[in-house]
Amino acid sequence: MMSILKSLAIISVLGIFFIPRYSESAISCSVVIQDLQPCVSYLTSGSGKPPDTCCKGVKSLAAATTTSADKKAACQCIKSVANSVTVKTELAQALASNCGASLPVDASPTVDCTTVG
Repeated sequence: MMSILKSLAIISVLGIFFIPRYSESAISCSVVIQDLQPCVSYLTSGSGKPPDTCCKGVKSLAAATTTSADKKAACQCIKSVANSVTVKTELAQALASNCGASLPVDASPTVDCTTVG
């Protein structure tokens, strides 16, 4: 009986060390900016379809924003940057779809980040 309890205790202790640690750490703003930086000139003075480099960044960002925390962090970052740069609203709202991607938010200063996630 004692050896069974001892074995269970050892298994429990070992289990603590081998249980995967899941944390919902959010994407950094620097990653968001890096991905969307190729889109800045298009969003401020472009027209038509976004350049391939921009779409590559949009798709990269879409792939990186999988958790609710990622989506909220990306939204706050995009909103902050969009407030400091004058973007064409129609281009910002259509950016993801024009790139064949799905982002949690538009690249717009008016996006409501409380609804994202």
